[in-house]
Amino acid sequence: MVDSGITVAVATHKAYRMPKDEVYLPLQVGKALHPEVSLGIQCDNTGDNISSLNAQYSELTGLYWMWKNCDSQYQGLVHYRRHFAKSNTIKRHGTKNARYSCIARKSDYEQHLKTCDIIVPQKRNYYIETIYSHYENTMRKGQLDIVREIIAESSPDYLNAFDAQMNKTSAHMFNMFIMRKDLLNDYCSWLFPIIETLTQNIDSSDYSPFEKRFPGRISEILLDVWLETTHHSFVEMPVVSPEPVNWIKKGTHFLTAKLVGARYTESF
Repeated sequence: MVDSGITVAVATHKAYRMPKDEVYLPLQVGKALHPEVSLGIQCDNTGDNISSLNAQYSELTGLYWMWKNCDSQYQGLVHYRRHFAKSNTIKRHGTKNARYSCIARKSDYEQHLKTCDIIVPQKRNYYIETIYSHYENTMRKGQLDIVREIIAESSPDYLNAFDAQMNKTSAHMFNMFIMRKDLLNDYCSWLFPIIETLTQNIDSSDYSPFEKRFPGRISEILLDVWLETTHHSFVEMPVVSPEPVNWIKKGTHFLTAKLVGARYTESF
């Protein structure tokens, strides 16, 4: 069992440069599906785990492993190519080394957690799209309607927040956060049954490998539903990627999906 004040898992499926600060725990996700890949780090197929679901759940298998196997007072999740950044940094778009120097350290998290319950990334704003319309235009249609039905049945107290979130144009995305262990337990106890029921109610036999990862994508949208309903205090932190983001490619795909209904077929 991992046990310390703050532990932030860095989910990865391949060898990649990791931040050096003591707060980070490199975590190989999907190990059960790829036993031949050995990165020499903690894997998500030990203890109580759902590593075999990684092809659909993506980084959620890492979150589940943290939930069930980590005893730290505060726990969080980031990605090998997406990290929380220090506040007021001005180097997030410079060289790779400069971007790495912007990755938040334990002291940055400790400072924020003195005043709030949870750390989340700055909201992603879609401007001309609602959360619902963006998903419907880029992924398989109807999946969010099934999620609504599941919430209405299993946790109706969250339904108003879900409906409100669907009509917003921004959200705290990426399945990135840090929160107290008791709050993580509450969140995961609510989230994972919804995701499990969702996968049972959708026939994905004709989905591409990219499309099969819908449970992980939908879970990103549900964080704000939980936050809005539970009213836990949170603070936003900027996000930094060690690699430059191709905003032209992202923008082109976004507009193409909006204007002509071309669904996403890859991550970018």
